[in-house]
Amino acid sequence: MPGVSVIIPTHARPERLRTLVRALANQSLEASRYEVLVGVDGRDEVSERVAREAWGERKRDHDGLTVRVMEKQGQASVRNALIREARGELLVFLNDDMVPGPEFLSAHARAHEDARNHAALGSRPVIVIGASPWTVPTPDRLFDRLLRETSMVFFHDQMTDPDPWRDWGFRHAWLLNLSVSAAAVREVGMLTAFPSTYGYEDDELAYRLHASYGSPVLYRPEAIARHDHHYQPREYLEREFKLGYAALGFARTTPACAREMFRRDVASEDERAYSAAFVERERTGAARAMEPFESLARIPAHAISATSTDHTRELLTLLYQQHLPLKRWMWRAGLLAAHAGEPITRTRWPDE
Repeated sequence: MPGVSVIIPTHARPERLRTLVRALANQSLEASRYEVLVGVDGRDEVSERVAREAWGERKRDHDGLTVRVMEKQGQASVRNALIREARGELLVFLNDDMVPGPEFLSAHARAHEDARNHAALGSRPVIVIGASPWTVPTPDRLFDRLLRETSMVFFHDQMTDPDPWRDWGFRHAWLLNLSVSAAAVREVGMLTAFPSTYGYEDDELAYRLHASYGSPVLYRPEAIARHDHHYQPREYLEREFKLGYAALGFARTTPACAREMFRRDVASEDERAYSAAFVERERTGAARAMEPFESLARIPAHAISATSTDHTRELLTLLYQQHLPLKRWMWRAGLLAAHAGEPITRTRWPDE
């Protein structure tokens, strides 16, 4: 039985999937110790073919690759279906737009072995997140640099604590690069499929694992897989809208975790009323911020010195802070749209 099962949901991104599967077929970890399971979320014959081709290019044993084409159901359900088939003791979750280095799986396996030998942890299963730096696009824009060097999406820029055993908490459990005991995941009931299949299932799984076993979230930057995803400013804001929208279903399905996440009950009538007032009150300011925010995608990354200085850091921090009111408006607008029963596909914009 392989020690590691890699779990990958995908849909309609065949070239990114090809790059990912090629990288997984070229791992330093002994071939007999891992398997790769790809779940195609909805009919997509191209992705199925590409995955098999990419694995075969390395002349690997095809028994090490499983590809399942499923009815469209969302990432959480696809991952659960693959977890049921997984034979490894350790699950490694990846998004289909990741590019792991050759030592990636070895680093995850070694992190769990080290945790088993750590006296303070005892027999507790741990959650390991690896480093997921953004790939640098051509041309490189100031907007891309902000994504890489600030906390616009993830918080790697803040994860500099030298203590390798620090528990970063369930909010840092991102399934784009995460490993955990397969037995522990099955025992807590696997991933929860929320009504709006956009976000929060990784945080909620980590929350339950911590509640059941005291599982810490450990950061291992040596388990590196680059994130090949290039947002446009409006795509980034649309992501915030969808996260706000999905927060309602998350809060109604798992209220305790949601309250811990948001420090409030976002499913309540008071929160709906607050969101309505906030969206109306802040609309003009958010609308004015749209054009300057979008202009970041037209400014080259080197407009701010690439040399790491205090002034460079201050300028990037200033740009990050300036976009936060707009980001919060989009999240609140998404939550309000969910309360109103509008479709998640109909994004609200402050300047419409």
